[in-house]
This record gives sequence, C-alpha cells and structure tokens, in this order.
Amino acid sequence: MLISTSFLTSKNIPKDLTLLNETDTDYIHVDVMDGKFVKAKSLPFKEMRHIYKYTSKRLDIHLMVEKPEKFIKDYAKLNAEYITFNIEVDTDIESCLKLVKSFGIKCGLAISPDTEVKQLVPYLPLIDLILILGVYPGKGGQEFMEETKSKLKEAKALLKEYKSKAKISVDGGINDKTKKQVSSADILVAGNYILSKEDYQEQITKLR
Repeated sequence: MLISTSFLTSKNIPKDLTLLNETDTDYIHVDVMDGKFVKAKSLPFKEMRHIYKYTSKRLDIHLMVEKPEKFIKDYAKLNAEYITFNIEVDTDIESCLKLVKSFGIKCGLAISPDTEVKQLVPYLPLIDLILILGVYPGKGGQEFMEETKSKLKEAKALLKEYKSKAKISVDGGINDKTKKQVSSADILVAGNYILSKEDYQEQITKLR
C-alpha cells in the first residue's frame, strides 16, 4: 500500500514537512484550495513553491479549485508525481488533463461523495489516477463515509472493463480502522491520523 501524507491540518507546516521527509511516506499530498470550489483557502503558490526546502518527497497535488487551468502551470514547476482536480469543475476537463500531461506529470480526476463513478468514463483513456473522496472536500479531520467502500469497488470494476491502468487513491477519514474497508486501493491519503501523533513513521506503518 502506498501512503500519501496530507499536511492540511498542520499547525506548523515547515516543521511537519521536515519530519515527514524523514519517514517512508511515498508522497506528500498537497491540497490546493481557492476559497471558491471549497470554502477553505490554502497557502498561495508564492509560499507553496518553497516546499522543496522542507521535503524532497514526490508531491501528490489535489487542486480543489474552480479553474484548474489557472493553477496547473504553477504547480507543474514543483516535484509533482500527480496533479489531480475534481471532475465537478465547470471547465474543459479534457484540455486540463492534457495540460498536466504536457509537463510530463501524471494526471488524475477526483470524485466527491455525491458524484457517480460512471462520470469518469469519457476520461479514462487520459487519466493515471482516480481520487475517491471519502469525505466532502475542503476540510481535514472529517469522518470516513461508509459508501466510499462501494465506490471503490465500482471504480475498480470500471478500470477492468475499460482496460485502464489508472491507480485508485482514497482520501478522507483514513485511519488504521477505516483502511480495512478500502484495502484494495493503490494509495491511501491520510493527514490528521498521522499528524495527530508524535511518531509519524509509526502511524504511516500502521496504514501499510
């Protein structure tokens, strides 16, 4: 199981990123929020671009923004493995996915709890990652929604049907208990569960 650690609930981002860099977490999950697509707002890019000073880990970037095309070029400058945005955006999704790929970065689509998995079908030939949100986007520390398990099952069936090699990531309410419900995912995103304890490595190991 690959682990992507979110610092959304961090009270001291530089310190936490430095500590996470010493763990074996596979990715650092970067939540980018514009205050429009979701109510919360994250650090502006002029501050986020300094993330390399604190971690050399590959980044798993989730753009929770209305217009991903306005953010992709900036975030493509970072050490990104994936750049993902929500399928619910009112923009040209295909051109945004192609823009991510033009930088040699893997692209993904996230689906919120109320979105049907089948909406991903038109984009399966382009995407490298499906990000299933187990909570409503924009706020850390929420409880895992039970229906996420069936959504994961649907997504896996869809990938098999369309012979897609995309990976599936689950984000929201992940801990050592809820992980059992989504153990067939490729990547688990966890933030509060890891950062709420002193030993980050121990928490990460419990999720694997």
